[in-house]
Amino acid sequence: MNENNWRFVKKRTADDGAVYVSADKRRYRRTGGAELQAEAEFQRRIADLNYPVPHVLEEGVTDDGHYYVVEESLGDQTLHDRAVASLDGGRTLPDDVADTAAQIATRLLHAQAAHLVHPTPGTLRKWLDSAGFTQNVFHENPDLDNARTHAALDHALVHLDTVPLVQGHLDYGLPNVLPAGVIDWQHHGLVPLGYDVLPALEIIAFKGGNKGYTASPGQRRRYLAVLDDASLNATGQPVSQNLGAYLLVKALFFLALMRPTAPSRTDKHLKWQYRRHLFTKGLEQYEHTGTVDTALFPGLEEFAAGHSAGHHP
Repeated sequence: MNENNWRFVKKRTADDGAVYVSADKRRYRRTGGAELQAEAEFQRRIADLNYPVPHVLEEGVTDDGHYYVVEESLGDQTLHDRAVASLDGGRTLPDDVADTAAQIATRLLHAQAAHLVHPTPGTLRKWLDSAGFTQNVFHENPDLDNARTHAALDHALVHLDTVPLVQGHLDYGLPNVLPAGVIDWQHHGLVPLGYDVLPALEIIAFKGGNKGYTASPGQRRRYLAVLDDASLNATGQPVSQNLGAYLLVKALFFLALMRPTAPSRTDKHLKWQYRRHLFTKGLEQYEHTGTVDTALFPGLEEFAAGHSAGHHP
């Protein structure tokens, strides 16, 4: 392969690899190791199932022993990039980005619903532990490893017990969505139907305003309505009824991304405390209502002000 045809884009977080784009921007080349190879194999399988993913065009081994894969480009700007670029003094997600997100989510939901996976005992619990990084969270936040937390998680599993399982992304969000499909399937695995797509606009709130934009209540309602319509057509059940359980798991996921730090590391310590606050707030909502309303989450700046004033632990 002629290296001169490829322009370096960025380092990859996994497998000590990198991402390159072709001169005509119609292909991407990624390098890595065994994880990338497994991802490419999975991506080929789901492309054959009509999942909206890039088609793998070529694969092989580089001169320095790295595995590489070449895939078609789905575009050079994710919906996250489009949202940031479209902001004009405000913070509300542009409607065209929210509507495109709903269109891609519907395509993925239809493909997943058309290829259900027969569950085996313990599969749903395995999904919870994987998607929520529960062992990491409880190891790093032992005070949360209590009867109250486990009761809420057990309730969520009971609620989701009849939801069909599908091949999922596990890290779905606007940074991985383009107008033509979904990229970065390295964390793939079995998920309950809707877990990938349903929380996509809700999880913006877990960043506390650091994404630069927020989804309005109207956008969130329209997005959920589109997915409910797709789910009703595919399965006869509205997928939004599972949003609370999914957001409880997402609260664990986002807490797992922030490691405990000493108070002297002010910024990181604050963000860790913030994610803990969002988890406990989401847990309380789920206990009382069976759902989680991310519109009630404070932004990071609001939390920081209360934290400095002693209003938060």
